[in-house]
Amino acid sequence: MTGDSRLTTDDSGLTTVSSGLIRILGVGFGLAVIVGSTIGIGILRTPGLVAGQLADRTAILAVWIAGGLYTLVGAACLAELGTMLPEAGGYYVYARRAFGEAAGFAVGWTDWISYCAVLGYVSIAIGEFSALLLPSLAGYEKAVSMLALAALAALQLAGLRVSSRFQEITTVVKCGAFLTVVVAAMLFAPAVPAPSAFAAQASSFSGLIVALQSVVITYGGWQSGLYFAEEDRDPARNLPRSMIGGVAAVIVVYVLVNLALLSVLPIGELARSTLPAADAAQVLLGRRGREIITILSIVSLPPMLNAILMIGTRILFAMGRDRLLWRRAASVTARGTPAAAMLATTLVAFALVATGTFQRLVAMVAFYLAANYLVCCLALIVLRWREPDRARPFRAWGYPWSAAVVLAGAAAFLVGAAAGDAINAAGAVALLGLGFLVRGVMQLVT
Repeated sequence: MTGDSRLTTDDSGLTTVSSGLIRILGVGFGLAVIVGSTIGIGILRTPGLVAGQLADRTAILAVWIAGGLYTLVGAACLAELGTMLPEAGGYYVYARRAFGEAAGFAVGWTDWISYCAVLGYVSIAIGEFSALLLPSLAGYEKAVSMLALAALAALQLAGLRVSSRFQEITTVVKCGAFLTVVVAAMLFAPAVPAPSAFAAQASSFSGLIVALQSVVITYGGWQSGLYFAEEDRDPARNLPRSMIGGVAAVIVVYVLVNLALLSVLPIGELARSTLPAADAAQVLLGRRGREIITILSIVSLPPMLNAILMIGTRILFAMGRDRLLWRRAASVTARGTPAAAMLATTLVAFALVATGTFQRLVAMVAFYLAANYLVCCLALIVLRWREPDRARPFRAWGYPWSAAVVLAGAAAFLVGAAAGDAINAAGAVALLGLGFLVRGVMQLVT
């Protein structure tokens, strides 16, 4: 079944898919969910790591732009799959179509587990930053994180119209806050000392690769629009605009943030910083600077948390609809929320926060993200070959060369994730095995 099949329109003009999902989303939401789920704590931390690997201001900016362009090409490639198969579920849908139910389940299960783990991570981050801002909350970080997650789950139950509008508004607030800080840094930056001996050193090839990997990871979240294609009013037109426009917007913000940091901090100092945004703010505003960056961090998290909860819900919904997991997960409220899938995703995230096991899962997420991205890049090539006559409202730019570049990058990231953390890579494979066991049990009892 495709997302375009069995549509009905009621007297109010609301289009509903036979599954119960409603088509009310557009380019605004697509941009908001991509930008909102991408820009976050990473851009406040990663510039220091990148500067530590590179020796030159131009090289630093070039890597951020190169990573963004690679991400943009990947977005254009997967936008083809999204418009070809405009269904809820994202990566899972493409893997299942290209390689069958077993591969689809593997991608869907690991993708869902990844988002549950990231839900736990982002929720805890909200609790920790809240405690930094309000010391009286120290010791209650888990309670605050669970309260934030519960509040967004309640927002989901209010319906797709409410949760999508929240995503759009909070993302605008987030972008406004980031750009305000960037402009302030550029306007009031003190004279930066001449490059130090550290900055004059030549960067190594291995350092360049590490920097590029770090940058591409920081762009993670660009694929978020794919998961909502079935709820878009016109996915053939809106999805490519959202994907490409969203990534382009993130590139602009990331380059501006780096320009602002480089205008305040010498490269050597930037390279030594674990939270360069806070160090730059402290240079400009003294002790209040760190408070401002803490507030900025908190502002950046609700749209990310909302987007991740919505995405995890759509993955479980799609797998339930195809009867690869809990069938009840495919139930949808009259307001367009897959309520059972949302509650299951929230409860799993609660358990991960309460036990702290999300920390171990987050370490596996890099492996899963690289593996699933690789599978979807292969799916693009396989479906081009096997279904050449299928309608493709949007075609990947520069195919097959663009697909080859994206595939090579995905393979390199997967090898790097496995080699760099073999223990967690093995744990990720074991967790996939557990998923197939869970699937077998569910099929026996249903």
